Formats: sequence, C-alpha cells, structure tokens
Amino acid sequence: MPAPGIIFPADPLHPRRPDPHFAWEARTLRELGGEQYLVDHDALLAGEAEDAVRRVPRDCGPVWYRGWMMPSADYAAFARTLAGRGASLLTSAPAYASAHELPGWYGVFEGATPQSVWIPLAPTAARPGPEQLAAAVARLGGHGPAIVKDYVKSRKDEWDEACYIPELADPAAVGRVVARFVDLQGDFLAGGVVLRRFEEFARADDTAVDSTSVVGAHGPSGGEPAGGTSAARGAGGNGRTVEARVWWLDGEPVLVGPHPDAPEQSAEPDLTAVRPPVRALGCRFVTTDLASRADGSGWRVVEVGDGQVSGLPRGGDVTGLLSALLAV
Repeated sequence: MPAPGIIFPADPLHPRRPDPHFAWEARTLRELGGEQYLVDHDALLAGEAEDAVRRVPRDCGPVWYRGWMMPSADYAAFARTLAGRGASLLTSAPAYASAHELPGWYGVFEGATPQSVWIPLAPTAARPGPEQLAAAVARLGGHGPAIVKDYVKSRKDEWDEACYIPELADPAAVGRVVARFVDLQGDFLAGGVVLRRFEEFARADDTAVDSTSVVGAHGPSGGEPAGGTSAARGAGGNGRTVEARVWWLDGEPVLVGPHPDAPEQSAEPDLTAVRPPVRALGCRFVTTDLASRADGSGWRVVEVGDGQVSGLPRGGDVTGLLSALLAV
C-alpha cells in the first residue's frame, strides 16, 4: 500500500495553501516527502462535501486528516465523498465518532476517568427538563461538585455560570448552570448534556488544587484549533493542572508531550493503565489527555479525542508523529 497522504484545511483567503494554523505541520510533512492535500472546511460544515474536496486528487488512496474538528455527521459525509473519489480516510466515520464524542469512549475508559452521565438532546431540542436532570444527578451519586459539558466541549471561560456546579444536591444550581450552558452553546451543542464528576488534581507548583475533568475539551465546530482548548483550572487556584497529551497510533504511544494550552509544562505520565483501554477502543489514531492526581496516586484520563482533530503545542517537533502516520 502506498504511504498515505494527509489532508489539511485550506486557507480561506488563499485556498491553494494550508490554513496558517496548520502550515508548520504541512511544511514538516513536505520535508518528510509526504503528500499533502487540501479541503475547504467551511464548505464541509455547510453540507457541500463535493465542493469541499474538489482539490483532493482522484484515486489518491489512503489518507489521514489533520485539521479543525467537525461534527460526526459532517465527518461521515466527508468520508463518503472522499471514497467516491478513490480516497479512503484511515479513520472511519464510526471510529471518529467513538473517539471524538464522550459517549463513544466513556464505557471503555470507565474507572480510569471521572464518572460521567449524559442526556442526549436532538439538535432542535430545548434544555433538559427537571426530571431528566434529577435522574442524571441521581446516577452520578446525587451530591458533590460536577462540571457541565456536551459530548465534545465545555465552556470553561464561563466557569461559574455555565461550567461548574458546586453541589449536585442543589437542583436550582444544576438547572441554572445547565440552562446557561445549553443557551451559550446554541447551534454548536454536540450530542447532548454531560454531567462529569469534579476531581482533585495536582497543580504545576506541586500543590493540590480542585480541578475539573474537562482538560482538553474541544472547541466549537470550526471555531477553535483542533482540540486546542483546556478547561483544567483550579477552583480559585492559580497554578495549572499537571497534564499531558499522549498520541496513540494502533494502540502504541507515538508522542507524549504537554497539552497545547501549557506547552511549557513537562510531564512523564505512567501509561500502564491507559494502554489497555486505548487498545480496547479500537480506534487507530487517538489522543488521551491525562492529569495527575493531587494525592500522587497516579494519572487520570480526563479526555479522549480523535488524533486527526487534536491540537499540538505550537512549534513542537512533530517529525516523529507525522513519520508514524506515513508509515502505516
């Protein structure tokens, strides 16, 4: 099989060039002798997949995507359209959804990641009702702090109003935070509402901090760097959570480094307990964001993502990662 090419989003202003955010990856790929192709990401999100992939050569064979995230339905249309042109994405549409959306990966990682429950919502649905929220809270244990997110993203920048629930036993607080989150997400709400147990992680200055489990939450469709936002933060603290992003290809770690939001950090997580669920997930190219427990007892998986839409620290050495993708 020929070495796969890699598809990058095109620059909206200069469509024959890669998007500036991914230009350094594309440059490294060229230096490695790899083939790069371009896709119109805005057209993909507009439902115009045929037009979006017009710059991808016909019969180019296996390809990876490295770019902005997209909803699972749009990725499925992307994959179908490429297949019709003789190009096959090495991450299938079901595999993308499994790694990209929390309900797809949570069951495999349960016990290694903070406890979570979710309420599916149709795209045109209103906020979850009081009965739905009460049932979700009960499944999460009925008390204690939690955070709110959708299947992909939190709203960490609106921490108090749309992310953090200090006490699940306070139904008014639960309803208020969830309602505000849903309202702010609007059309970008992915899948439904997730309630996720709030856990205590270590801080970069080695002091404990209450930190939430939304490290590595993804940006809205087309709005932020791929997987490049992090909601790791303290409840009133100043230090950053000790965290790392691990890139896995066919069940093996090919790059371990800092989270893109904290490129200056250096961490060496123990991957012993992470490798089995990564392999069990069965997705070829994924990332895991890990955070260190405050009591020093180990590392927690706080986010899983599809490796095609997970962000890299700017300016880092991606030679090894891209070489691995070309060698499959």
